[in-house]
Amino acid sequence: MVADIDAAQHHVHVLFYIWLADNNGRRVIEALKRAVARGVVCRAMVDDLGSRPLVRSEHWKAMRDAGIKVASGLAIGNPFLRVFTSRIDLRNHRKIVVIDGAITYCGSQNCADPEFRVKARYAPWVDAMVRFEGPIAYQNQVLFAGDWMAGVREDLGDLLKQPPSLPDAVAMPAQVIGTGPTVRVSAMQEVFQALLFAARREIVITTPYYIPDDSLQNALCATAYRGVDTTIVFPARNDSWIVGAASRSYYADLLAAGVKIHEYVGGLLHTKSMTVDGELMLIGSANMDRRSLDLNYENNILVHDAALTTAMAMRQQQYISQSRAVTLEEVAGWSMPRKLLNNTVAILGPLF
Repeated sequence: MVADIDAAQHHVHVLFYIWLADNNGRRVIEALKRAVARGVVCRAMVDDLGSRPLVRSEHWKAMRDAGIKVASGLAIGNPFLRVFTSRIDLRNHRKIVVIDGAITYCGSQNCADPEFRVKARYAPWVDAMVRFEGPIAYQNQVLFAGDWMAGVREDLGDLLKQPPSLPDAVAMPAQVIGTGPTVRVSAMQEVFQALLFAARREIVITTPYYIPDDSLQNALCATAYRGVDTTIVFPARNDSWIVGAASRSYYADLLAAGVKIHEYVGGLLHTKSMTVDGELMLIGSANMDRRSLDLNYENNILVHDAALTTAMAMRQQQYISQSRAVTLEEVAGWSMPRKLLNNTVAILGPLF
């Protein structure tokens, strides 16, 4: 990302849910400052809750003073007062980078080090980002512009009038999927389920947070029941014990249906990915939980390309090689208090 920002000629747009002033966070800040100094227009947006420490820091002021246009979306102000006037539980969870309208990034990584100092005890945070060139960047540009103009009085319409003319170095069908509570609320859920129902041979999923509703849980089980080799990888240690317990309440039904469950032990697996039949790949910010499905603004990219899907599948296999398989016998042997805790927490799943 820093190399692409350093090569930018016209504009750089970045949006992160969490942006820390750590090593990687400051590297991106300094790259944006260098870009502004040579005449590149830079816009940086963060979620006001997820990046609250940065917004309140000297780094944010220095970015503004350097000429970077900065904005914090979905402002919370005083959270104790804000609850009476708006929904502070609606957050912008997107991770978007667009450079010159020609390059874009999509994935799970926030602008931070893998050590992720705000929750360092779970480090390293294991993420995946995909760098795209071509017309798909225009779709992410539209998504960024919508978020920017919702919170800033600046019209970016000129950037959206015509997609840039770009050479098709590697042509592939791809689609940006931007979801959130103010658009089609069920969109992300429908994408997940459509991919599950489309699978014919194999589907591999990685997600750190799994609190589905009945339809998504049933779709995953049905995929395995009809003979599709279905694998899902979770982190062994979740940064939220509540979410971790709720996720494990679904293990028994998944395993009984034939879903293979692995728990990654090399850190907090934060990658949100799906590969289908060696042909389709989904990468982005959305988890398989109620927050991503109902409350968060998310961005994913769906790609139909065997080469890219194979590359992502190889990364998923690396995760699996650093994981332990969970068996139905193991889950059946959990103590009654543990099962009771998991199921009780799952009842409160919509709140998490």
